[in-house]
Amino acid sequence: MTILSGKMKDKYELVVGLEVHAQLSTLSKAFSSDSAAFGAGPNEHISAVSLGHPGTLPYINKRMVEYAVKMGLACNCSINLHNTFARKNYFYADLPKGYQITQDQAPICLGGYVLVRLADGTQKNIAIHHIHMEDDAGKSMHDQHRADSLIDLNRAGVPLIEIVSEPDMRSSEEAGQYLTEIRKLLRYLDICDGNMEEGSMRCDANISVRLKGATEFGNRCEVKNLNSIRNVQRAIDHEFERQVNIIENGGHIDQNTLNFNADTGETSVLRSKEMANDYRYFPEPDLQPLFLNKEYVNGIRESLPVLPNELYNKYTEKLGLPVNDALVITADREFALYFEELIKYTSNYKAAANWMMGTVKSYLNENGIEITKFAIKPANLAGLIDLVDKGKINNSVAAQKLFPALINDPAKSPEQLAKELNLLINADADDVYQFINEAIAKFPDKVVEYQKGKKGVLGLFMGEIMKRSKGRIDPQKTNQLLIKELESK
Repeated sequence: MTILSGKMKDKYELVVGLEVHAQLSTLSKAFSSDSAAFGAGPNEHISAVSLGHPGTLPYINKRMVEYAVKMGLACNCSINLHNTFARKNYFYADLPKGYQITQDQAPICLGGYVLVRLADGTQKNIAIHHIHMEDDAGKSMHDQHRADSLIDLNRAGVPLIEIVSEPDMRSSEEAGQYLTEIRKLLRYLDICDGNMEEGSMRCDANISVRLKGATEFGNRCEVKNLNSIRNVQRAIDHEFERQVNIIENGGHIDQNTLNFNADTGETSVLRSKEMANDYRYFPEPDLQPLFLNKEYVNGIRESLPVLPNELYNKYTEKLGLPVNDALVITADREFALYFEELIKYTSNYKAAANWMMGTVKSYLNENGIEITKFAIKPANLAGLIDLVDKGKINNSVAAQKLFPALINDPAKSPEQLAKELNLLINADADDVYQFINEAIAKFPDKVVEYQKGKKGVLGLFMGEIMKRSKGRIDPQKTNQLLIKELESK
């Protein structure tokens, strides 16, 4: 494939719409009482109902409906109070009924948008067309047997919501940020774990190109079952170049369903693209229409947790934190909840953010644990911050000595531990002057260099003073006393 020049890329506009399938964290399946738990042995969570045997009847999982409404409200959608279900007919080995129960004409959520923030600081609302409920297919495995494909139907019937965007994205970055925000919302609402590697969140990308300034959309290709945000972006970038190359060479874009090879970064034709009439949608005869009322929707609205964008605005506008701090803290729900608890005990919001993004996050990453398993309670971390603010301990000693001690003995208060470990700053001026004079005496040649204008040697003296005092000094005050002493020589 010819690599496109910058001029050629500027000639065309990328158009992307995403379909995100999110498995809902319900105990049972969408239309039966079978367990929806992940990780059971093959074909353990099935029954005559989820297999669609003759004479069985589906019934709606009300938790699925609640979760769909939650996501719709979080995405600024209108909630459809009159819902109907349909059969989407197709024949795969892992689809036991021969159809999915889904929503066609009357999905539960309509319209809406998701706000994305791009690297250059711009913000954009990505419009949502609709969100609908449906049940999942099973899983085909092609690498478990020498000659045959194996089928596990545990996933068949697990409840899904499909979040269908408008073709509003114009770059792979926008698509990546949109997916990131969708996953954050699912996790903040606690309705899906958003794990793309395990398949609980999956994405199909509809990609087309057109000349810049054109109003008509080009023929689109759909790349199926992308299993990471990075692969979604790679597939979009590859398709943009592939489609522009075809058009520039006089070819035509066929509307196909594509597979993405993560090893090569390239797409290949899976099958010709199905249209709606290929699925022969018709009303689900075994399910009555689902009628919701405004009281039900308002009750769910009132139960919504604080969402990432609300926290972002709070941190940047009310607490005065930098944009990057707010983005890092709100990226993970549990991390943000810990920070929310932490700032109940300290008003030094910037120090709290620095500790969370620095020492705490490094500790979590190095030990491979989540913030929910973190030993230090927010009140004790706030106590550590308070010791630094009051000048009772310096920041480096707090991070290198007191923080690990708190990890090992979280029941004790930071001040109690600091006293036991003799970490509190020595306020005795005589002791501080002793450390200063000892450092000056050790490096007489550096004193001469300082007096000749080489101010960089201050760091050498301070390092020696910190070593002799074992960090139990106030660096800022000591630095001032050191300068005074050096200049008096």
